[in-house]
Amino acid sequence: ANSVRFTTTELATLAQKIQEADGRCLELEQRLFGELVAAVIAQREALAAIAAEIAECDVATALAERAAEGGWVRPRITEDTRFLLRQARHPVVEAALARRGEGPFVPNDCTLDADERIWLITGPNMAGKSTFLRQCAIVAILAQMGSFVPAAEAEIGLVDRIFSRVGASDDLAEGRSTFMVEMLEAATILNQAGPHSLVILDELGRGTATFDGLSLAWATLEYLHDRSRARVLFATHYHELAALARRLEHMRIKTMAVKEWKDELVFLHELKDGAADRSYGIQVARLAGVPEPVIARAQEILARLEASRGDLVEQLLEGDLPLFAAIRVAAAGRPAGEEEGPPPAPIAPQAGAILAELEELDIDGLTPRQALETLYAWRARLREAGDGKE
Repeated sequence: ANSVRFTTTELATLAQKIQEADGRCLELEQRLFGELVAAVIAQREALAAIAAEIAECDVATALAERAAEGGWVRPRITEDTRFLLRQARHPVVEAALARRGEGPFVPNDCTLDADERIWLITGPNMAGKSTFLRQCAIVAILAQMGSFVPAAEAEIGLVDRIFSRVGASDDLAEGRSTFMVEMLEAATILNQAGPHSLVILDELGRGTATFDGLSLAWATLEYLHDRSRARVLFATHYHELAALARRLEHMRIKTMAVKEWKDELVFLHELKDGAADRSYGIQVARLAGVPEPVIARAQEILARLEASRGDLVEQLLEGDLPLFAAIRVAAAGRPAGEEEGPPPAPIAPQAGAILAELEELDIDGLTPRQALETLYAWRARLREAGDGKE
C-alpha cells in the first residue's frame, strides 16, 4: 500500500528473455546432443576399433607396469603337463602387505610334473595354504593371457581348465546348503578334470561330520590320482590323508612351516616337505581372542580324542573299513592259526543282511546321493538291531 512500481519497455523485454532462457537452453542442449549422436553413429565402426585398440594398450601397459614394479618374469609355455614355479608370489597379497608396511611376501616353489602330479598340503589355519593354492592358479591364468608372472622362474604346461573348490558359501534360495554347494563343485571337478587341468581344492569335506569328510577327501584324492590324472594342489586339515603317499605313487606331502616360541605360534609361511603333526587350531583360537577357559577345556578334549583315535589310518590303507571288517571276522569265525580263546560273537541278523546286500550292490552304478542314502539306511538298521539286543 505504501509502494509504487515503475516499469519501462526495456525492463519488460528483459524480464521476458530471462523467463524464456531455461527453455531455450534445454532446446539447444537437445539439438547439440542429437547432432553429436548422429556424428558418432556415422563413425561407429572407426570409433569401436579405436576403443578396442586403446583397451588392448591399456591392458598391456598395465601388465607391463606391474611386471616392471614387481619383478615379474616371462613364463615359458610348453605342451606337456609340467607346472614349475620358483619363488612364486600372490600379487594381490604382496601388494597389500607392501601398502600396509608389514614386510615382504614369503615366496614358495611349486614343482608338479608327470611323476609328481598331486601335492597334499597340511598345516594350521593362517599359515598360508589357501594363499599358496590361489597364487598358483593366478600365475597360470596370467601366463596364458600373455602376461609376465610374479615369480623368479616359471615353466607351465598348457592348462585346458582351472578348477577351484575353495571357501564356504551356500545357495539357500535354491535349497542348497554350504556342504551341498561344496559337493556340487567337487562333482564338477571329478567329472570334468583331465590330465591337462589344474585343480585347487581347499579343505574338501569340512562341511560334514569328521569321518564323512575324511572319507570323501580320501576317495577324491584316489580318484584324481588314478582316473583324472590332473595336476592337483589339495590343502587339508585331515592329517590322516598323508598316509596315502604310501599308496599313491604320484602324490607328495607338503606342509606350511610354523614355529612355537614362548607358548606362541609363529607362522613362517614357508612350504616344506613332510606333514603337519597337528593343525594348531586351538592356538589359532587363542590368537583370535577365544576366552582362556574355552581354550583349556578344548585342549583337554583334544588330548582325549587323539588318545582314542586308534589305527583308523592303517585300516583305511588296508582297504577295509572297520564296520565291514568286523562283520567279515564275525562271519568267518576265528582266523587260521589263532590261539584258542573265547568264541567270536555271533553275527547279528541285520549285519548279515547288510553284508549280503553289500556283496550284490552295483557300487559303480550308484550316484553319490544314492550311496549316502544307502549308508544311512544301513546305519539306522544296525542301530535298531543294537537297541533290540539282537
